[in-house]
Amino acid sequence: MLCLSGLTEEQQAAIRLAAPGVEIVFGQPGAETDDVQYKEAEIIFGWDAKVKDIALQEGTKLRWVQSWSSGIDKMPLQQLAARGIMLADASGVHARSVSETALAMMLGLSRGIAAAVRNQQGSVWESPHTLAEMNGGTVAIVGAGEIGREVARLARAFDMRVIAVRRSGGTMPEADVVYDTGRLDDALREADYVVNILPLTEETAHLFHAERFAVMKRSAYFINVGRGGTVRTEDLVEALQQGIIAGAGLDVFEQEPLPADHPLWSLPNVILTPHNSGGHTVRNAERLVKLFISNLQHYLAGETGSMRNIVDYSKQY
Repeated sequence: MLCLSGLTEEQQAAIRLAAPGVEIVFGQPGAETDDVQYKEAEIIFGWDAKVKDIALQEGTKLRWVQSWSSGIDKMPLQQLAARGIMLADASGVHARSVSETALAMMLGLSRGIAAAVRNQQGSVWESPHTLAEMNGGTVAIVGAGEIGREVARLARAFDMRVIAVRRSGGTMPEADVVYDTGRLDDALREADYVVNILPLTEETAHLFHAERFAVMKRSAYFINVGRGGTVRTEDLVEALQQGIIAGAGLDVFEQEPLPADHPLWSLPNVILTPHNSGGHTVRNAERLVKLFISNLQHYLAGETGSMRNIVDYSKQY
C-alpha cells in the first residue's frame, strides 16, 4: 500500500493499526518514490502523476485508489474503469469547510462585506445603496449531496427556505422541497441565492449558461463551490456586467489559476477565492483518514460492497 499524503505520525499509526501485516509506504505527492513501489502497490491513498504513468500500466497490481478530492473529473476514469480499479472519492469529507465558504460568500455579498473590503483599501466611507438579508429568503442548492445537506442545515439557521435540486429528486430532510433536475429552472426562478455544488460530468458541463442566468431574479446571487466547468464563464461575466444577476461568489473556475487579466477580477459584485473551500484543513484530513481506514478494513476483509464513496464510472461520480 502506498500513501501519497502528508499525514501526521498519529494518522500513520492509525492506518498501520488498521492494516496489520500489510506493507505500507508513506510518501508525499510529487516526491521521489521508487517506481517499483508504484508497480507493486495494490492500494494507493492519494494521487500524483506517477500513479497514471506507472501504476496504471498493464501488469501492475493496483486495485483501489482513494482520492483526497470529492471531484474526480480530472482523473483518468476510463483507464481506471478499463483496468477494473476501484476509485473512492472524498465525498462528504469537505462538507463543513465547503459549506462555510458558501455561507461566507452569501453573507459577504448580501451584507456588502465584499464592497466594504474593497473600500477599506482606499479609505472610502461608502455603503452599497441596497443591502439584502438572508433571513426569509430562498436558497436553491443545485447538486444536493453531502455538501448540499450541510449548506441546507446552515441556511435553515438563517430561517431560509431551502430548495434542493437533485438528480434523483429523492427526499432530503434538511430541505423544504426537493426538485429533480428537470425542474432546475423552476428552482432558479424562486431563488434569492443559487448554490452550485455539482460535479463536472458530461451532463453538467456548461449547465449554467446565459439562458439559465436570465431565468434568475435580478436580485439573486450565484455561488459556485462545485466545478468551474459547469458554468459557461463568458455568459456569467455578461450576466454580472449587465445586472442580469446581482452578484456571484466563485471558488472554482473553468481555467485555474484564473488569468490575471480576466474580467472577473475587476467586477465589484464578485467574491473570488482560489479553489480553497475544500482545502486541506486539519479536520478535513482527520475525516478523510477516518473514511480511508473504514474502507481499508472492509477491503481487507473482502467486503468491497460495504466500502463508501465508490465512484460509479457510468455516472462519473
